[in-house]
Amino acid sequence: MKLYAVQMTVVAGIVFAAATFAQTNDAAPVLSPAVAEEVPQTQPAQDSASTAPATDSKNIVPIKEDKRAYGVLPNYRTAEAAVPYAPITAHQTIMIGVKDSFDGAAYPLAAFFTGISQLTNSNPSFGQGVKGFAHRYSTSFADQVIGNMLTESFLPLAFHEDPRFFRKGSGSKKGRLLYAASRVLICRNDNGKNTFNASEIVGNGIVGSVGNLYYPDSRGFRDTMQRMWTQIGTDSISNVLKEFWPDVKNYYVRRHREKVERQQKTAPTPGF
Repeated sequence: MKLYAVQMTVVAGIVFAAATFAQTNDAAPVLSPAVAEEVPQTQPAQDSASTAPATDSKNIVPIKEDKRAYGVLPNYRTAEAAVPYAPITAHQTIMIGVKDSFDGAAYPLAAFFTGISQLTNSNPSFGQGVKGFAHRYSTSFADQVIGNMLTESFLPLAFHEDPRFFRKGSGSKKGRLLYAASRVLICRNDNGKNTFNASEIVGNGIVGSVGNLYYPDSRGFRDTMQRMWTQIGTDSISNVLKEFWPDVKNYYVRRHREKVERQQKTAPTPGF
């Protein structure tokens, strides 16, 4: 229980920082669909530098999403809610889970949480030292891969659900935060309509149950439910981070641009 509390405290702190930065950012949100390199574009490309932001959703031009939010969070399944809905193929659905599971940033992220597990000595039978770390890392990574493939690929295909997170990108910060956090319970079906997110709940329930096979110190109904809701809570926080990532990014881009402009104004004129 102590391990889960530490993990949730860490990610909650990141969410708070993201939301705080977003409140100071007035720049227009970055609009882009998940797996943009594979999903057919419904609008022609335009030069964003010379075109004013569109207010009509039919005129919004999708822009390729960053592969990693904050440089470490795999971001392959984010799409923009304001863009007219277009379903994705079965192959694209499978690739979302694959990319989220085996993205280069996924390995150090798993190592980070493994380190927390090692420090709190969760599952004491794993031991300490290199052997204990390797054992914890393998089980942590297994949870990550099984969870991603079930909730983002296989079950969405079985339940005819769209695994993408549709970023709201506008409205009050509180409204956006609640919207993003609730997407673990609400998703879109293959027709673009809101529905209960069965893939998320059932998938993470399976992950929690499978964990009984390789967590000898944490078996039984209570521990299974704890693993299940920890996975769901982590996914909810991940959605919040992705919701505000463009705001945070634009904040730093604007700060950098302003810094460069100040330096150019104060720089000595050549020849004097």
